[in-house]
Amino acid sequence: MNGDNHSGRAEFILIGFTDRPDLKILLFLLFFAIYLITMVGNLGLVVLIYMERRLHTPMYIFLGNLALMDSCCSSAITPKMLENFFSVDKRITLYECMAQFYFLCLAETTDCFLLAAMAYDRYVAICSPLQYHTMMSKRLCFQMITGAYIAGNLHPMVEVGLLLRLTFCGSHVISHFFCDVLPLYRLSCVDPYINELILFILAGSIQIFTITIVLVSYLYILFTIFTMKSKEGRSKALSTCASHFLSVSIFYGSLLFMYARPSSVNEGDKDIPVAIFYTLVIPLLNPFIYSLRNREVINVLKSTMKKRQVCNILKQVSSPLEN
Repeated sequence: MNGDNHSGRAEFILIGFTDRPDLKILLFLLFFAIYLITMVGNLGLVVLIYMERRLHTPMYIFLGNLALMDSCCSSAITPKMLENFFSVDKRITLYECMAQFYFLCLAETTDCFLLAAMAYDRYVAICSPLQYHTMMSKRLCFQMITGAYIAGNLHPMVEVGLLLRLTFCGSHVISHFFCDVLPLYRLSCVDPYINELILFILAGSIQIFTITIVLVSYLYILFTIFTMKSKEGRSKALSTCASHFLSVSIFYGSLLFMYARPSSVNEGDKDIPVAIFYTLVIPLLNPFIYSLRNREVINVLKSTMKKRQVCNILKQVSSPLEN
């Protein structure tokens, strides 16, 4: 393989999950079903929030952008993975690697800031309900989302830019199901210490900053909940916060374990199980965690389906009359 990665001729081979032919069809069907459910759930949620004015509030706007980023994350990884189940050579070029990691990093970084914004939104809604519309104005909501997307783009731009300093003159086999930077660091003929240090600093800083916002927000939320006199209101708030906090814990735990460990580059055998969580499982679960447990979203979905049924009935009734 050509050692000059700037020519774009550097190619890698993604080994994936298994080489056993008897499991390929089963795994393909499993991950195709996961991808299909993920895209329908997340994009359906985006469309529902966009179409229904009742959901044009900060919480659901954040949720819609989170669903969009989950779709981006899944689409960056799954199609190439599904193709490699039946591909003979399983090759991917360096620039395809960069593109795959860029969109993955974009989605994950933006998710971190969106989850922090959602936690702050819940803090204001529960702890200062009378000041909610003042503290969570549309302008602030727009600024938070814009900041999340700016940070989401800057982080992968730095990481992908640093990949250009590496050369790959040895093995070109990547023991992973997608092209992540950590396997590339292991294959580099150049010492990836700078890349690893920058990744550790940036990923760690982003996650610590956003985790701090989430934890502080939920500490105040829990304190407020336990001081509530109404048992019904307390249980409702706890139910909503518990599901949100569970998703946040899995998401941040996976990312911290994957990218924010000083020894992460040398522990490739642990990458795949953790990567499955934050690239496939979490985007699949988020629509169910944030939507199906939310009565307002369910009510809007039911009313939308009823409207469509009524429209179809009216069309069926009117068509014979027109004839």
